[in-house]
Amino acid sequence: MFFLARYVIRRVIGGPLPPTPEFDADVDLMIKDSVLRDARAWLLRDGDWRVAKQAIEAAGTDWALRGYRLGVFAGLADDDDTWFDAWARAEPSDPSVAMIWAKVLAGRAGRARGGAVAAKLSAEQIHSFHTLSEKAAEAGLRALELADPRDPGPLIRLMSACFAAGADPLNELYFEAQRRDPHNFDMHELAVILRCQKWYGSHEQMFEIARAAAEGAPAGHKTVLLPLKAHFEYAMREFAWEDRSDESQKAVRRYFRRPEVQRDIDGWITKFRSAPPTSEQLSQVRQWMAVYYSLIGRRKDAKVVFDELGPYVSRFNEWGWFWGDMEYGYLKSWWWANGVGGV
Repeated sequence: MFFLARYVIRRVIGGPLPPTPEFDADVDLMIKDSVLRDARAWLLRDGDWRVAKQAIEAAGTDWALRGYRLGVFAGLADDDDTWFDAWARAEPSDPSVAMIWAKVLAGRAGRARGGAVAAKLSAEQIHSFHTLSEKAAEAGLRALELADPRDPGPLIRLMSACFAAGADPLNELYFEAQRRDPHNFDMHELAVILRCQKWYGSHEQMFEIARAAAEGAPAGHKTVLLPLKAHFEYAMREFAWEDRSDESQKAVRRYFRRPEVQRDIDGWITKFRSAPPTSEQLSQVRQWMAVYYSLIGRRKDAKVVFDELGPYVSRFNEWGWFWGDMEYGYLKSWWWANGVGGV
């Protein structure tokens, strides 16, 4: 009843609300990359693998864009591999074929494992995860053999295999990937996650990697916002790892309201905002900003970011960490940013 009253007041005083976010919209509505969007539609309509090949090759040496397009086509191949099998038969040594297959296997490994903490996994889940991860690593090595020596993509895929294989090769893979593409977001994000406390590192290592990557990246590059990811990982591990109670959530909010935490995060956001974005794929980092502003109660800043995100959204884990459910956390914060309800 209180929410309804707030909604009516907001409509009367504040004017019409933006469209309520949709989480299950057609993928085409969320893809900003027109080349990819057109190629995906053609592929789904005609099953012609050549349009996928052309779209990937059109990325040239923009390795981040190439990786993004490969990921979308890997998702399609995982859903229906008829077109991909035809491509693999026609061009078995195409590096894009090798990378798509490695991504498909890695995705299957992740689904086999599930999202639970290690202590709650069954023996079957663990076995399937490791078996599929080994196959994904083998496919990644094949992709590395075939790829352009400037392409960091296969190295990033091999970094991902460290979740199952352990962190021994991580430093070498990370170093070489940085040599090839110094500011690659996926590469640095993987390193931050793998060196966090819940995997193979510590809070200190995680923050060191995130801040070094952000410091080196140019203004407008989404890698500048990786320290936000580190702060979220820290807060989740310290305050919300297995406890999602009200007290846990209060502890999370107290952490993000510390002056030194806000100075750090605000500084990186300022750097990111000080130049035009260097990528169209910004939903993830914009949601990081929205999570931060919602946690600390900065409504106007949150609304700016939610407006940038628009009505079609693929939600990210941080909403679930701090609100218990990704969709609930996003919508509750979106309503609050638009003047309805509390956060």
